Parts: sequence; structure tokens; C-alpha cells
Amino acid sequence: MVSGSFDDLRSRHVRLLEEAAKLGDVHVLLWPDETVLALEGKPPKFPQAERLYLLQALRYVKAVSLARGLNDPDSLPDMERLSPPLKGIPHIWAVPQADDTPEKRDFCRQNGIIYKVFSEDDLAGFPPTLFEPCGENTDVKKVVVTGCYDWLHSGHVRFFEEVSELGELYVVVGHDQNVRFLKGEGHPLFSQEERRYMVQAVRYVHGALVSTGMGWMDAEPEIDRLQPDIYAVNSDGDKPEKRAFCNQHHLEYVVLQRKPKEGLPKRESTVLRGF
Repeated sequence: MVSGSFDDLRSRHVRLLEEAAKLGDVHVLLWPDETVLALEGKPPKFPQAERLYLLQALRYVKAVSLARGLNDPDSLPDMERLSPPLKGIPHIWAVPQADDTPEKRDFCRQNGIIYKVFSEDDLAGFPPTLFEPCGENTDVKKVVVTGCYDWLHSGHVRFFEEVSELGELYVVVGHDQNVRFLKGEGHPLFSQEERRYMVQAVRYVHGALVSTGMGWMDAEPEIDRLQPDIYAVNSDGDKPEKRAFCNQHHLEYVVLQRKPKEGLPKRESTVLRGF
């Protein structure tokens, strides 16, 4: 079990979930909007439905339940009151060191739950996830997308979800120097390794790499390596350079319209970063 609001999902949250997943299937107890307000004294920046969608999209998460009936952050609610409910009690409650409290330790001791605290060192860095492109003798198409992904949000995840329906998805994340070259000083907000890590954590992504070229086709060396069948972009990422590259290399070029997941707000990295 991992419990919390997971508001404004960042790499520190994902690292906790990744390490917790090494102990067993991770079931997240997500605080509903009213619980966040009651426990933190202010509403979440991101609504419950969006936080739920993002957590369910992470490869390290087995299931997510809304923590109905939670009265304080140092205990777990009745598992049968969760939405959806869960029978029995969790085996392990995993928390980051910053959230460790004597009350949590007492709760676990009294309820026969193993209490696991992950230190800052445990959660440091952005480990790579190994992947292998699908073999040549397969009917599965390979699809590549490129971008900055500086503030991973639900719009990015929805894009990955849609593109993954076309085939095995690979994401090439722009390296720091090229992002600054294209977008100007102050960009990117997060390092290339952190951005790659966040993209790779999404279950719809088979593999994520950092680009090594420059310009709008900074991913050309990586595309040569991956040998994809399709290059997909959002409508705002449609560039003449990309179309020309696909024509020259006989790649199918697919342009998708930017649409949020049904019921979720439209998100833009530029707005979220404050640029």
C-alpha cells in the first residue's frame, strides 16, 4: 500500500512507486478531493479524476482505490470502504522518509502490517528501464514520437495512450541543449534524464530515449536506430521538417488532434511551468 494525494505527480512520487513495486503489487490509496481539503487545508491543484488517471497509467501501479473514510494521514481506512473495496489488510505500507511518523509505525504494529520507509538515498536518481525493440519478424508496428515533455501531464499521457494503439510505442525525449535551442533560456525546467524517466514510467510507452541530434529532427539518430514504421505527432507538433524526413525515409506520418481524456481538463506544459 502507498497512500497520499499524489497531487502534481512528479518524479519523487514515481520513484516511491517504483521502489515499492519491488516489494510486491502496489495498490495506491488515493485521497479524494474532499479528503485532501480536510487533511491539507486546501483543495488539490489537480482534480481527483485526473490524479486517478495519471496513477493508473503508471507501469509500477497494480491498482488504485479512492481512500473513502480516511480521517488522518497516519492511518489506513477500512479496506472494504475503499472505492473499489479491498478485502483483508495490506501486507506492507510503504512511505517516503519525509512522511514517516511514530503514529504510522504504531498503526502498522497494532494491525500486523509491515512498515517500510524509503530514505532519500533509496529514491535518488532516475534509473533506466531496459527495453528491446520488437524483432524484425513480427507483425507489430513500431511507432515513434518526439518531444520535450518538460512537465509530464495528463495530456501527454493521453497522447501516449492513443499512439500506443498504432503499435509498439517509443518516445524520444529532447536533450537539454536542443530544448534550450528551440524554446529559449529557462527551458527545460527538468533535466533530460528526469524527463526520460517520467516518460518511461508510463505503461503505454515501450521505451524512452534521449535524443542526440539538433533542431526539429534532433531524434534522427534515434529513429535510424529504432527503424520505426510510423512517426506520430500532435497537431501542434506538425512541422515541415518532420514531414520531409518521413517522405525521405518512407515512414508513415500520423498527425493526431490534441484532445484531453474524456472528463479531464486540457493541459499545456507552458502553462503548468509558468512560462
